[in-house]
Amino acid sequence: MKTLSTYRFAFVLALACFGVAPSVRGDEPARDTDGKSEWIQLFNGKNLDGWTPKIRHHALGENYGNTFRVEDGLLKVRYDESAYKTFDERFGHLFYNKPFSHYRLRVVYRFVGDQVKGGPGWATRNSGLMLHGEDPKMMTIDQDFPTSIEVQLLGGNGKDERTTLNLCTPGTNVVMNGKLFLPHCTSSSSKTYHGEQWVTAEVEVRGSKLVRHIIEGETVLEYTQPQLDDRDPHAAMLADKQGGNLLDQGTISLQSESHPCDFRSVELMILDE
Repeated sequence: MKTLSTYRFAFVLALACFGVAPSVRGDEPARDTDGKSEWIQLFNGKNLDGWTPKIRHHALGENYGNTFRVEDGLLKVRYDESAYKTFDERFGHLFYNKPFSHYRLRVVYRFVGDQVKGGPGWATRNSGLMLHGEDPKMMTIDQDFPTSIEVQLLGGNGKDERTTLNLCTPGTNVVMNGKLFLPHCTSSSSKTYHGEQWVTAEVEVRGSKLVRHIIEGETVLEYTQPQLDDRDPHAAMLADKQGGNLLDQGTISLQSESHPCDFRSVELMILDE
């Protein structure tokens, strides 16, 4: 008996023979002719099409000081002295223009150079992937971080241990080991990455059910039920607006936290629910 998936596969194969790519609707997984999910390139290596910056103290869409830029095929975060004589807590985020729910996100990143003057000590060699984030249109002009689940990216100082793919929770909480987990940040079990080496980081996100931080094929942190924190007034407002605390989808954004960094690739694979 032929199933619906059999006919769908035949249809996709027929389109491929004529050089026509099938359209993908919403969060339906993009698949190749073998029926396997494909990686979607969120960063095209040429420009910031599909992305919108929001930098603290500046309006949505204003890329203050050309903080986020594309050069030599890399998505770079930079702090030119002409704009950043001092950092002045201008925390920034570059938002992809579409929310996602069930997916696998993979980035290749590195830290370079020196931290800009005035950057906080904890932000040295520090960036992040903000997941299940709020719509940036909901952020106030002086808001430092979007309400989201942060997969924290950290680089070592050359001598001390410092894990990467940690968890931070601006305006949110998660459940870990069966209990509501309230600390703002917690470390992963990853090794330390010193210098300016490229690091490949992955996150598996299953709506509100499960989030895994993965590096070099190893899960280094895992938790469930990402949710808005009622103790935070802005997060409580968002919970009222969406009709509950659980986060099963949201925006993806990349941070600018005062240390220069590069992203060589940003890609996403949509997963079946």
